Amino acid sequence: MIVKPMVRNNICMNAHPVGCKEFVRRQIEYVKAQPKVDGPKRVLIIGSSGGYGLATRIAFGFGSDADTIGISYERGPVGKRTGTVGWYSTHAFDGFAEEAGRKSISLYGDAFSHEMKAATVKQLKAELGQVDLVVYSLASGVRTDPDTQEQYRSALKPLANSFVSKSIDPLNSEITTVKIEPATKDEVESTVRVMGGDDWEIWINKLIEAEALAPGAQTIAYSYIGPELTKPVYREGTIGAAKDHLEATAYTLDTRLKEAVGGSAYVSVNKAVVSRASAVIPVVPLYFALLFKVMQEKGLHEECIEQMYRLLADRLCAGEEIPLDEQGRIRLDDWEMREDVQKEVTRRWDLVTSDNVDELADTTGYKKTFLNIHGFGFDNVDYDADVEI
Repeated sequence: MIVKPMVRNNICMNAHPVGCKEFVRRQIEYVKAQPKVDGPKRVLIIGSSGGYGLATRIAFGFGSDADTIGISYERGPVGKRTGTVGWYSTHAFDGFAEEAGRKSISLYGDAFSHEMKAATVKQLKAELGQVDLVVYSLASGVRTDPDTQEQYRSALKPLANSFVSKSIDPLNSEITTVKIEPATKDEVESTVRVMGGDDWEIWINKLIEAEALAPGAQTIAYSYIGPELTKPVYREGTIGAAKDHLEATAYTLDTRLKEAVGGSAYVSVNKAVVSRASAVIPVVPLYFALLFKVMQEKGLHEECIEQMYRLLADRLCAGEEIPLDEQGRIRLDDWEMREDVQKEVTRRWDLVTSDNVDELADTTGYKKTFLNIHGFGFDNVDYDADVEI
């Protein structure tokens, strides 16, 4: 069938299989063009089918020749309905990894469940024996507690007061004003239960119990801080409460891993990037589009794959000690949070309107990246051709 992008309410409802393969291929080619790194050789990525999780798999698989196990919750094609973008991207990665002679084990299911954890441990023990690194990159808005079966849903809201700010419809460049009401106590708790460190801790404890972690094994979870502009609704909002919990969990797991295998646990604070989730978050896409323009002008802009190669080469394998901030976190948002970058983004934020947004912000690049992550918008893919979905 011929597959064209179907976008509704800033959500792309389909994916192009050939384009998804091209998206993965380009990231692999970037990594192959960088110096090889003597890094982890057996890596488990929980949440591996898109964004930072997929880029992690590519960076370690082709940057340090690692065998990988990826866990994701994706859906294959049904009838005339395409598979999810993560389903096509994962299959593409599996194919490229096989061609390169590396093991690539992809498992599909609910990573929050006990059943998925047990299935992963079984495959891990059979195929790799143990892993050197566990990356927790799960992005989900809903979590079912595996013990109580209670379902939690995350919310993006401020904690104390209503938040009023500029925003943008990223696909038509229209500047709007949004008002977000403060979260209830239950919404805060639910967001922490979904996006905090609970599930990460369960995963690591299961892997320790199964003796599936190699001596000195490390684990990393991904986080984000962001600028003053989005702080009331993000880092000082419900999501921030969840990220605080995630970072506190890292201290607990660091102690646990040191005792169990002589290992360590970290949180990596990464840069703002376009993702399926970020496109529907109020306020954030406008900041992203302004940020990308400023960082491009300064020669600092990175997408997921550049960030994850930098995590591998310049953080985990840069020397005897991993460089950390005063809170013990890895900081890959260092270029984003540079004073000169943030000062210029704030200046443009105050000036931006629907009339000048294309001049002050990279709206074209934002839209192209949004399409690319779904397999669309590549100049070497024939989108008028019949494709097997």
